[in-house]
Amino acid sequence: DFGADVVKVERPGGDPYRRLAAAPMWLRGKRSIEADLKTRLGQQTLHDLVAGADVVLVSHRPETARRLQVDAETLRALNPRLVYCHLTGFGPRGPLANYRGYEGVVAAKAGRMMTFAGQTDRDGPIFSYVQVGTHGASQAAVQGILAALIAREATGEGQTVETSLLQAMMPYDMGGILIQQLMRRFPKLFPEDPWSAFGRMPTLQYQPVLTKDGRWLQLGNLVEHLFHAFLVAADLSEVYVDERYQGPPNQYAEDAREELRDRILAKMQERTLDEWMQAFIADGNVAAEPYVTTQEALSHPQIVHNGAVIEVDTPAHGAMKQIGPVGRLSQTPASIRPVAPEVGESRTVSWPVTASSAPSADGSLQRQLRHPLEGVTILEFATIIATPYACSILGDLGARVIKVEPIGGDPMRGMVNGVGATKTTASKESISVDMKSEEGREVVRRLVEQADALIHNFRPGVPERLGIGYEDVRAVRPDIVYVSAMGYGSDGPYAHRPNAHPIPGAALGGAVMQAGGPSALAPVEGIEAIRERSRQLMRANEVNPDPNTSLVIATATMLALFAQRTRGLGQHVECDMMTANAYANFDDFLAYEGKPERPVPVPGLYGLGALYRLYETEQGWVFLACPSESEWRALVRTVDEPRLRDDRFATDVGRRDHDAELAAILSDVFCRRTADDWEQLLTLADVACVRADAAHPAQFFDRSQHM
Repeated sequence: DFGADVVKVERPGGDPYRRLAAAPMWLRGKRSIEADLKTRLGQQTLHDLVAGADVVLVSHRPETARRLQVDAETLRALNPRLVYCHLTGFGPRGPLANYRGYEGVVAAKAGRMMTFAGQTDRDGPIFSYVQVGTHGASQAAVQGILAALIAREATGEGQTVETSLLQAMMPYDMGGILIQQLMRRFPKLFPEDPWSAFGRMPTLQYQPVLTKDGRWLQLGNLVEHLFHAFLVAADLSEVYVDERYQGPPNQYAEDAREELRDRILAKMQERTLDEWMQAFIADGNVAAEPYVTTQEALSHPQIVHNGAVIEVDTPAHGAMKQIGPVGRLSQTPASIRPVAPEVGESRTVSWPVTASSAPSADGSLQRQLRHPLEGVTILEFATIIATPYACSILGDLGARVIKVEPIGGDPMRGMVNGVGATKTTASKESISVDMKSEEGREVVRRLVEQADALIHNFRPGVPERLGIGYEDVRAVRPDIVYVSAMGYGSDGPYAHRPNAHPIPGAALGGAVMQAGGPSALAPVEGIEAIRERSRQLMRANEVNPDPNTSLVIATATMLALFAQRTRGLGQHVECDMMTANAYANFDDFLAYEGKPERPVPVPGLYGLGALYRLYETEQGWVFLACPSESEWRALVRTVDEPRLRDDRFATDVGRRDHDAELAAILSDVFCRRTADDWEQLLTLADVACVRADAAHPAQFFDRSQHM
């Protein structure tokens, strides 16, 4: 999308994952060649390309990469300036390195499916629908590649970049690792299990509500003044005469909180969803969006306005709606080439060996760097999670990040007793400034003089009032990278509105599928039934939209920093939460005639089908991923269950047609051994099957020898 000449090297017959519904979109803008890497000729074809390439991206497991001669040692020996990116399921080393890295397998092993336990009325882990590992790893790979290319400008040398779906699960733990360590070190001070309250109701500020016409609306007014704005807009301001409702809502007594919850739920049934949305949009200070599917999200007026939906014509599929670029860059914008190549369409591929791709004459380094963004200074004017965490990512890459906070600090510092801010303040320095004072503005101006980038998450108009609008900043530092990371965008019909993590969760379709699909949005009657369905929806609408956004902000910033470091360009970069979460729902954020529907989880939220789902065992739970024919044959051989050899299951089509019967047989089979036994037995046979209930993510990250 941003100008690279990308050649996809495919096995004979093509990448088997071309069958996925979203493949026509993710193949766009590339060339394709076929090469049989199991042969010397195929390996030589690849090696000839590598000699002149800037970047190679490999997703094979470590043993396979070495066997096919596409490992880092082999390829970087051919081209010392090569940036070699290795993206795997579980990472390149450790006891899990050669496990098959399917999203569901990684999520289960890392404990992510345990974060949804209690969402339904059954015990055990719950299938995690939104593919955050894939989203996170893709963004991390781009960030790492860009960082290595920036470093190459200084050092003259390439390097190896490693990331994985497992590593990409870590942004979604927003403080659990710290809590886990505190519990271990100070058991008397932290005696309670923080994962024991999965059945709890959502906070009042993040309440899903049922409207008069039987539709579900997600509220997202975490910050105190937004919650008060909601109460006024909802004609509930009379609660303020009750002394129980003085102060922040998270400090209300439990009985008062639940009484107010019921009043909110009852009030929201007095108007239709459209009537409430009209009132909230007009108010401008109430965060709310309806629960919809990803296909419905393609028509969201703000998403369309932002260019996050593009309409193109393609030879293979005709008219198609696709996702737009990750960010809008004013000087180096995306130029999307929407057509996907046919397999092996480019019979031969070559490119010139330029000054940027040729090895240095003597192999010497021009300059040593400790970190790729060493020497880059970033000013952060942002609060809560999405944008601050994006800046932490950039700080981890070596940038000097100065967090400019209001007097009293980022409100996130006071949430969850300070635990919530551990990741959003990491890798930073901090200064508190009263930007409404002349003295404070002078401090900021002096900081801007020394900055390479400025990142903010204010709503439109606020930066200009504070003296840090793009034109203000560019007048001081013409080559600055100026990033506006907003909830909805810098202009358009919803740009003036606030946004928070459950809003894109509801509005982009991820929460609907995590809840079980569109049927989960059916209206219910009676306050107790509404409370329970509301609880289930908010359990499904978990924290992922904030980190989803952080990752995209970091990627867009890196694109602009690369242009700045290589071409001296400053520019305005625009990102928003809605586009970022469209990327996280990459598997369905497109439309064309004949596109397969997004698969709905099986009843009970076990998974997507018999060969990609959770199973209860004699002791514990496993997640099985067995999508290919060779893996199916290995499963049948290893399990040695005669019923699996039935003709109904002899083909992929037959297995899909008889999915329920196959799941019933496998449910019976898995009850014969423990989860740990099944993981050991099946992974030895190279079938992806892992225990899914051994730990929550923070426990896994803290305890696992692999980590």
